Amino acid sequence: AVVIFNTLFGLSVNFWMAVSTRFLLGSLNGLIGPAKAYVSEVCREEHQAIGMSVITSSWSIGLTIGPALGGLLAQPAEKYPYIFSEDSLFGRFPYLLPCLVISIIAAVITVLTFWLPESLHVHKVENSPDDESYEAMETAAYSGREIKGKTEVAKESLYTNWPLISSIIVYCVFSLHDIAYTEIFSLWTVSPRNLGGLNYSTDDVGVVLSITGFAMMVFQLFVYPYVDKLLGPVMAARICGVLSLPLLQSYPFIALLSGLSLTLMLNCASIIKSILSVCIVTST
Repeated sequence: AVVIFNTLFGLSVNFWMAVSTRFLLGSLNGLIGPAKAYVSEVCREEHQAIGMSVITSSWSIGLTIGPALGGLLAQPAEKYPYIFSEDSLFGRFPYLLPCLVISIIAAVITVLTFWLPESLHVHKVENSPDDESYEAMETAAYSGREIKGKTEVAKESLYTNWPLISSIIVYCVFSLHDIAYTEIFSLWTVSPRNLGGLNYSTDDVGVVLSITGFAMMVFQLFVYPYVDKLLGPVMAARICGVLSLPLLQSYPFIALLSGLSLTLMLNCASIIKSILSVCIVTST
């Protein structure tokens, strides 16, 4: 999905094509769930906190590298006219180059996953021919009733597992909140002052996001495992969720600042909010 639709996003010729490709990219890009399940299976219990931290720190790395990569490679015909002409493919599609680089990285990672150890254990039992004949007759007699019963039990136990369902609900709701915050934050910072924004440039926003991403990465790799060990994942998620409320309420007052005080408060608020968010996402 990343390789195909991210490349198509760079080739968008109108607004609705860009929206459609981004929608399909997000809808078909379910990597976090399988990655967390894989980590929980291959890591021992005492190492699961650091394993989950590594998974969610990838978002921090993306926030650190992404703005710099996008700013460096976007609109190459304007920035590097001696390499890319206006009539070239990258001149007609100014945002294709960063999308293409990301797609190539995703393709390489996809190939590398074939060498990951399989976490699904399949136990094979060697039987003699007589045992196989006996088991075949036994299976023919009871397979229909047993398979139906096991399927019903499996479905019932899955959908009535309230801890699992509640964790999925919390994760989905907070993921929606976090994505909405991430999108609105960038729009808020570049909006003019008369609309309540900060009138930042895209370069200024990239600097804030890069600093935030670096702080998140440090927290996830070196601090979160101790937080998980001290409080436990559920209590950590609860505390971070409560602390997020007054922090979000402070953003309108940050817009009233200017100069160095605005820079310091905005970076601090962005770092703290992102740390609270990744702590909740990792804990759930």
